[in-house]
Order: sequence, then C-alpha cells, then structure tokens
Amino acid sequence: MASAISVVGLTKRYGGKVVLDDVDLQVASGTTCALLGPNGAGKTTAVRIMTTLVRPDGGRVEVAGVDVRRDPRAVRRRIGLVGQHPAVDDVLGARQNLVLFARLHHLDRRAARARAEALLAQVGLTGTGDEPVRDFSGGMRRRLDIAAGLVLAPQVLFLDEPTTGLDPAGRRDVWDAVRALVAGGTTVLLTTQHLEEAEQLADDVCVLDGGRVVARGTPGELTAAIGGDRLELVVVDP
Repeated sequence: MASAISVVGLTKRYGGKVVLDDVDLQVASGTTCALLGPNGAGKTTAVRIMTTLVRPDGGRVEVAGVDVRRDPRAVRRRIGLVGQHPAVDDVLGARQNLVLFARLHHLDRRAARARAEALLAQVGLTGTGDEPVRDFSGGMRRRLDIAAGLVLAPQVLFLDEPTTGLDPAGRRDVWDAVRALVAGGTTVLLTTQHLEEAEQLADDVCVLDGGRVVARGTPGELTAAIGGDRLELVVVDP
C-alpha cells in the first residue's frame, strides 16, 4: 500500500533545544495513524512541519507524494488541518462558516453553498446550518471544525488533539466522524495524549517522547509488548 505520509530522519531545533530527533514515520493511504505522547513530546511540531507551517532543519517529509520543502503549495492543496483551537466563528451558523471557508478557498458562491451542504451531511450536522455555533455542544463544534478542514476534499487530514476538552459524548461524536472519513478513503493523522483514543481510532500508533520515536505498532501490538491492556509512558527528567 502506498504511503500518504513519508517522514525520514526528521529533525527540528528551537535555539539549542532539539524538539524532533531523527523521526521516521510512514502512514499508509486510507488509514489512521496516531502520534501518541505527553505534552512537549513534539507531536504538534511534527504536524506543523507536515502541513508546511514550519520548516524542518533536517530529514525528508513527503505528504501525498509531494516534498513539503520543495513544493509547499502543492502539499496545501492536498491536505486539511484541524488545530487544537476552534477555527469557526461562534456568531455565524454552521452553513455560513463553511460557505465562508469555501469562498476563502476560491470556490464560487454556488459551489461554496453546495460544498457546505455536503459537508454538513458528512459530519452529521444536517439541520443545524442556521443555528449559531455558540449554541452548539462541544462535540458539534469539533465536528464543524473537521468539516472546515474538509472543504477542499483533502487526501490527508491532520487532527491535532481533536477531542481535548470534550466530554465523553463529544469525544464519541468526533470518533464517529473520523471513522466515517477513513471509511470514505481519507488518510488521517491525529495527535493525542490518550491511549484510549489511539485504540479507538488508529490502525498504527507512533509514540513520541522528548522528540524521539520510542515505540511503534498497532494498539494491540503495543499493549501486548508490555503484557497488559494499558500503555504507560514514564517521562524521566534529565
């Protein structure tokens, strides 16, 4: 199976601090990969590099077959990104938000409206299009964020800690939306601090700690390797 994401020897430093240290990662097309690790592990920096927001200091990164350093614009046309903080406007309705995002991506009015309706249906928000986003539950807001990241029908969708701050019902809403995306052929890379989330969603898990890959495998392989049903990360300060 072809790789949707290929990362080889990725390094990044900020000042004298090594944030990513020789990271390798391969994500097959049409699958979900979870970057699992504590705060400060390097997860968000890795995503920012893969989505062309930050330049790496070393290594090679390709997304959807395109080198992120050689042709970042081409990469951006093939990806969607849902960050940790909401991107939608609380005052507008869901439909208005999605039409706005589509127009910002240069779709004409008719195409933008059609895309907004399709996305509302895709993330299970049909019938909420004119309701102000401020009245949405946390799970509904996050699903709308995901819809905004899908405006250009990306080959690869990046989700940076998509369920942070959500209650159990909201988390399940987001999980269901992610599963539906992957079933439709989208490749998903998500970051999380929670093994349960990786177990629920990921085909493959890459564990980062201190900017290094410390474990890699399916959720079942990782738990089997330690002889139990939990994976515990122990972070030791130098």
